[in-house]
Amino acid sequence: MSEQPPILIYKDAEKAVDVRLDEGRETVWLTQRQMSGLFDKDVRTINEHVLNVFDEGELEREPTIRKFRIVRQEGSRQVARSIEHYNLDVIISIGYRVKSQAGTRFRQWATRVLREHLTQGWTVHQQRFEANGRELETAMALVRKAPHSPALNRSGGRGSGGAERGDRAVRP
Repeated sequence: MSEQPPILIYKDAEKAVDVRLDEGRETVWLTQRQMSGLFDKDVRTINEHVLNVFDEGELEREPTIRKFRIVRQEGSRQVARSIEHYNLDVIISIGYRVKSQAGTRFRQWATRVLREHLTQGWTVHQQRFEANGRELETAMALVRKAPHSPALNRSGGRGSGGAERGDRAVRP
């Protein structure tokens, strides 16, 4: 996997969190240490919450954890280590479990973003999406039939009724 620059996903008055996107840009990933900073809790507390998320069956381990090779400076040498990262599902679950002011601000932010997506049309309403899909299919069927229609003439590309209404065909 090629290194991708981190993106900013969450920012409050006191901190901003850079996260890495996955290859398909479908989720983001944080380490336990990054979540510790985000929620202002000890790494051991974050680890306990992560274990509970999996033990309680809220999420499955396999699709939510990924190891990324990280290069960091340790003393006078650079060391590459595989570090576990947790996807957005885990980050949100931990955010709703931790008890801290930072956790509260995260929950307020997450709730505001979800509300905006739902009320401002970012999230597609399923019935509207299906109705628009049916309309698009009907329109495409008409477009496919159009070249075979005897009502079209070659010179203007309009139906025969258009010229009778005073419409003019543009000729090259």
